[in-house]
Amino acid sequence: MGLRRIGKGGEDLLHRREDVRQANFLELFVDLVLVFALSGVVNRVVRDITADETLVRIRSLGYLLVLALPLIWLWVTTAHITSWFDPRRRRIQWLVLASAFGLLVMSSSLPAVFDGRGWAFALPYVLLRVARPLVLIPTLRGHALRDLYVRSVLWCAVSGVIWLAGVAVSGGARAVVWAVAVTVDLVAAQRRWPVPGMRPPPVSAWAMDSGHHLPERYQQLLLIALGESVLAAGVTFTDQRLDPATWTALVVAFLSTVLLWRIYFYRSGQVLAEAVTAAGDRLAAGRATGVAHLFMVVGIVATAVGFEVVLKYPDGRPELSWLAAILGGPALFLYGRIRLERVVFNRLSRRRVVAIAVLTAVSVPLAFAPPLVASVVAAVVLLGVALADARNAAGRPAEAPSPAH
Repeated sequence: MGLRRIGKGGEDLLHRREDVRQANFLELFVDLVLVFALSGVVNRVVRDITADETLVRIRSLGYLLVLALPLIWLWVTTAHITSWFDPRRRRIQWLVLASAFGLLVMSSSLPAVFDGRGWAFALPYVLLRVARPLVLIPTLRGHALRDLYVRSVLWCAVSGVIWLAGVAVSGGARAVVWAVAVTVDLVAAQRRWPVPGMRPPPVSAWAMDSGHHLPERYQQLLLIALGESVLAAGVTFTDQRLDPATWTALVVAFLSTVLLWRIYFYRSGQVLAEAVTAAGDRLAAGRATGVAHLFMVVGIVATAVGFEVVLKYPDGRPELSWLAAILGGPALFLYGRIRLERVVFNRLSRRRVVAIAVLTAVSVPLAFAPPLVASVVAAVVLLGVALADARNAAGRPAEAPSPAH
């Protein structure tokens, strides 16, 4: 969908540049902050998942979702802004810098986010989600994005009340309230922030522009998550005693990360931009692409938690919460990858369905095995998917995208 430029101010901001299709350096700066943010989530979850109390270990998995999803969603909405608007304009640059600073403040609060520093997580998130559309709305007179951003402000104000209400409580109660808030954010965006009496706008929060910018930003989001998993494994390894079990855990973590990268980019991730451009319903394709990447990134973050657990306790006692991270992370990634396959090739990836079934089946016997064994089995399953992909492609020309029309 092209952008109608209305008025001088709107034209300055909305002017799309065919000569600038890749992420600029300011956007890459936001990516660096997100690496720090996801690393903080992993450290916070690992602290609880390795605690002595069973309840603390179980609820740590819920904490992962409550903390990771707002950070990722803030990054996604920032990428949406730089996709539709010209990031060379000063107003857009200030919005991007403010988003990066907000991510930094939110990340710094993670160690005590459910105790005394909840405001430092919720307040920047709410302010950015409400203030950024308010800054852009005056430049969008007569443009479809204006209606979308007006709706988003109304919904963000509603969810903001819930976010700030969570600050008034602590511990598990705060996590529950924030879980409701982030659910409202994501579901409302999925439905284009519906308002009674108003017709749905012709664009959406997930919409792709006419170029390759946003699909490429999603690819970079996956690389950010994969980079964080390498960071988590490397930092944890430096503090451990060097023995065969620890070395094996590091090798498995690195190879698993490489396999996740390989499985993502073959071949849907490689031709994502072309598939979205060729899609008959770009709004639906953009929505499905965004949701698929949310699943995959959360899966990678959970996998990184599993890496840290295995590196710290390779021969440790079996724990169901540990097993959920070690096996559930790759399974969640594969589920997101299945959804991406549907976008790019309009088909079900049976190899990945089988892999999820295998991970589910082996979870029963692995519940009685050390964490290192579970990590090796998960890596073997990922290797099987990668080898099956390579065998399917052997001797054939590169497959072109075939999205739904």
